[in-house]
Amino acid sequence: MSNVPVPSHPKIYHIAHVDRLPSIVADGFLWCDAEVIRREPAGTTIGMSSIKQRRLTLPLSSHPDLHVGDCVPFYFCPRSVMLYLIHRGNHPELDYRGGQAPILHFEADLHAMAAWAHVQQRRWAFTLSNAGSCFFEDRCDLARLDEIDWAAVQAWDWRSCKEGKQAEFLVEHTAPWHLIERIGVFNRTFFQHVVNALPHDGHRPAVEIRAD
Repeated sequence: MSNVPVPSHPKIYHIAHVDRLPSIVADGFLWCDAEVIRREPAGTTIGMSSIKQRRLTLPLSSHPDLHVGDCVPFYFCPRSVMLYLIHRGNHPELDYRGGQAPILHFEADLHAMAAWAHVQQRRWAFTLSNAGSCFFEDRCDLARLDEIDWAAVQAWDWRSCKEGKQAEFLVEHTAPWHLIERIGVFNRTFFQHVVNALPHDGHRPAVEIRAD
């Protein structure tokens, strides 16, 4: 267990390329990898294809017939290890080379997402480390959030706690657009791009320039 207490209102973060935003708004959902592969929505895929393929076959111990790739993934921190790899742009398995500037951070509330999933009869789980690895533990009880290494999640220097920092929240099949509370963008250019892409008469999350 972490020596850092569980936040009273944990936030969760999903990253996507800015050119994926119009299809997310139009559909009203973020889709799991399995559904993205089936639907082939417009926009840039930013993850590692080999890991995405592996996630399609990795079962959750809390829901043995549900695979990681059947779930929409969220991190518990905005400064994820994947974002660092995108920033560095030199990982041999990373096809995307467009840098972090076009990457959007979607922020949602963990408890709101879990409550929505319960009403919709969608399964969910959280992991204690990277759900793309072959060895991870998962839980489906919010009372066990203290098992996450929150010090690692919040760490800026994560060289000694890389696995703990990559804890994930996974929600089955879809995550609803209307639960996205805030979108973090890298600079003024992408701020305007996102504001222009949001619906005039639908859900409009707050948009903030957060280069940090």
